[in-house]
Amino acid sequence: EMLPAVAQGAIGIQCRSDDERSLNYIKGLNHEETFSAVICERAFLEALDGNCKTPIAGQARIVDGKIQFKGLISMPDGSVTFTTESEGEVADAVAIGKAAGEKLKADAGDKFFEMMVEMSPQQVIGQL
Repeated sequence: EMLPAVAQGAIGIQCRSDDERSLNYIKGLNHEETFSAVICERAFLEALDGNCKTPIAGQARIVDGKIQFKGLISMPDGSVTFTTESEGEVADAVAIGKAAGEKLKADAGDKFFEMMVEMSPQQVIGQL
């Protein structure tokens, strides 16, 4: 099983916070389970200070009224990988994602992240 990138496949609509008319239209389009999953995944990514160039994957799902999260960080060449799984109340989605990111940060250690940043995708491609 391969985990996707954080918030992969979710569609986001943005508008001004004071635009009541647009907010009312958008409210009808929101899918609460997807919203909860995305905020969990984004909290995970934020805890890891991730971006689109770092090999971080995460997926949250609502199953039987609980949020289940799986996360992964890896070296760009796949040589070292750390994973985590957690579950909790949907209302705690952000806290669950953040805790998962902090756990992987502690498990992997500072050296891992220094090496991950140094090893750009171009360097990995050059090694093949």
